[in-house]
Amino acid sequence: METLKALEWRYATKKFDATKKVEDKKIKRITEAFNLTPTSYGLQPIKLIVVRNQVIKQRLLPHSYNQNQVVDASHLLVFCIEDIIDKNFVLNNFDLIKSVRNTPEDILAPFRNFLVDHFSKLSQGEIKKWATNQAYLAMGNVLTICALEEIDACPMEGFVPEKYSEILQLEKHNLTPVLVLPLGYRAHNDEFSSMKKVRRPLEETIIEID
Repeated sequence: METLKALEWRYATKKFDATKKVEDKKIKRITEAFNLTPTSYGLQPIKLIVVRNQVIKQRLLPHSYNQNQVVDASHLLVFCIEDIIDKNFVLNNFDLIKSVRNTPEDILAPFRNFLVDHFSKLSQGEIKKWATNQAYLAMGNVLTICALEEIDACPMEGFVPEKYSEILQLEKHNLTPVLVLPLGYRAHNDEFSSMKKVRRPLEETIIEID
């Protein structure tokens, strides 16, 4: 019930109080939640950029269609996908599994070989779409944690990825930005904060098959 109340409380914040900052311990919980997000095959083809620097946020503003949430928010989260998802990427993941779980090679090998073969047959466009889907999963997870922590957020697709890459120097990390999430605390004069949440009735969105 507390989770549902938190989800009812949250909304896409349009105006942040620029004087209020999210505590480091809460940012740490958010980043941990990001890292715990389930991803397809458990491969985690995503990384999170946490921007605190006000000068950098100001540089990003014109490439965010001048949405002021980017500069007024306490922190700006940029969800990125890995540019290089190949055989080595898969093998590195399985090396991690083996080191953490001490899983026998004969158990790991079939699934590892399947994934190496699977990704070798995909186009770069297909891999990028798959990885981007994982970023959306992560954002959904982060939004729920933010609501539980009573941190306001505004999920955004409206930005220029090429300019974000340039300003944040993402190419040297082999990353492409796909989503943006300003975090902070709502301003008292954000008229959207008092509006009732609009959702279709459950009977229109849920189909139960007994």
